[in-house]
Amino acid sequence: MFSNYLIGLREGLEASLVVCILIAYLVKTGRRDALKPIWIGIGIAVAIAMGFGCALEFGSQELTFEAQEALGGSLSVIAVGLVTWMVFWMRRTARHLRSELHGKLDAALAMGTGALVATAFLAVGREGLETALFVWASVHAASDGTPRPLVGVALGLATAVLLGWLFYRGALKINLAKFFTWTGGMLVVVAAGVLAYGFHDLQEANWIPGIADLAFDISGTIPPDSWYGTLLKGVFNFQPDPTVVQLAVWALYLVPTLAVFLVTPEFLARLKGGGRSTAAPAAEERVPAAE
Repeated sequence: MFSNYLIGLREGLEASLVVCILIAYLVKTGRRDALKPIWIGIGIAVAIAMGFGCALEFGSQELTFEAQEALGGSLSVIAVGLVTWMVFWMRRTARHLRSELHGKLDAALAMGTGALVATAFLAVGREGLETALFVWASVHAASDGTPRPLVGVALGLATAVLLGWLFYRGALKINLAKFFTWTGGMLVVVAAGVLAYGFHDLQEANWIPGIADLAFDISGTIPPDSWYGTLLKGVFNFQPDPTVVQLAVWALYLVPTLAVFLVTPEFLARLKGGGRSTAAPAAEERVPAAE
């Protein structure tokens, strides 16, 4: 459940930050008349994301077993690609997120109501669709017939909404660059498990051979239904009997991706400077408190 909580928290917090930055800017600049179009755009984005998630869940139930596995595996690979791009993008832009959104909002204010709706929809909609797809893939990978994965996602989203509200009220301050770096690293670990399970689905759909070639089988040592087996499954999407393909995909994704993600610009500058960073200290991005 923890991995799904992390997904809900991380993805939900990005959307919450976008919303509170947009709202706080309009309040501070005295443009409360523009709040309604913003909320309309946000509402449309949330509705489409929820509809997309429902379509994935209920639409896949009408397919044959092989088609379900092929769809699940393919969407898992796509979801991991999207979330990987997202964590790298957020690490790069977290420090400048507020100024970037302010610029887009200024342009939309000059163009009128429709532009405001579109700005809010695009800002939140991308996060919503990514979240729906990755949550579906992660729940599909971790599901054991219980509602725990969805409970984890719901708790993560609820926490994100609460944190977003605290940011908006000015009651909570945090270094967003560091926060998104640490949670992004953990999300890469989760994504590795989702990707490995996605390839397992593709093997069961007979798209990739080797379903019977197990890398190892420690089910006797770590039973999947034990409390520690469940914990490992929930946190890392651990499987005690992965195929050779699954293990190879997991390692080939996790090791280089995590290594590249954790190498920050400051670290590279330190290497070039012979141990001393030549880059100026980055300012912390804060969400402005509402007045």
